[in-house]
Amino acid sequence: MKNICLSVCCFLLLFTACQKNEIIPEDKTLVTDSDIEKITAMGFNPQGLQKVDKGFIVEGDIFIREDEAAYNGFSDQLEEYVVRTSRVTGLPRTITIRVAGSLPSSYITATDAAIARYNAVGLRITFARVTTGGNIVISGVASTSFLAIAGYPAGGNPYNSIQLSRTYLDSWVAPSVTTVIAHEIGHCIGFGHTDQYDPSYSCGSGGFEQPGYPSGGVVPIPGVPPGPSPDSWMLRCISNGINRPFTPTDLTVLRIIYG
Repeated sequence: MKNICLSVCCFLLLFTACQKNEIIPEDKTLVTDSDIEKITAMGFNPQGLQKVDKGFIVEGDIFIREDEAAYNGFSDQLEEYVVRTSRVTGLPRTITIRVAGSLPSSYITATDAAIARYNAVGLRITFARVTTGGNIVISGVASTSFLAIAGYPAGGNPYNSIQLSRTYLDSWVAPSVTTVIAHEIGHCIGFGHTDQYDPSYSCGSGGFEQPGYPSGGVVPIPGVPPGPSPDSWMLRCISNGINRPFTPTDLTVLRIIYG
């Protein structure tokens, strides 16, 4: 079964429809050497970097604003668990999530299941689904080139949008959709990909390992083994039929950051 990057298939980011919260891609040839240097200095893998309206898409499913790319020191790395310094603050805190009315009830069910995974951990950050407003809004778009897109916290608040590809996910089994949503919530509260230094770990031959990619700033965590984490909810690629509830190592890191 073919693995699919959690927001990009073949590392392309092309939207087939424009919606209110949709990130609009620009010509990828607009990416400059300076852009690549900035993104690399932030601790991201620059392979497949896309320039979009008001920012960049990195590592397939992460939106970085233009102003965020203007400075370094953006991340800490806890072995392969990359945790951004821009985290949700004001804890304990409940983050509300709304599923857009255009999505069918199956997405509400998957969102509720993803929320339950987090809330069962007993963190100082919890989640609740709402029908109006929402700190995070989950919407659907028609695309054959990505699975999902989210971003990182800013100003102590979670990233406010998760975009899901209905072209793919409408036909996926519920546990896999739940895993995708839980993964994107992870980005919204500051978690990066657990195999970002070697995406071939979850992406297979479609992944890559870039020699010389930044690996400084590692802070070992007791109980967290080095290298990509097997079955982690924050692995970069996934395919239909895969379910990734939190592993013991995931739980360790979640509790260290938000426990």
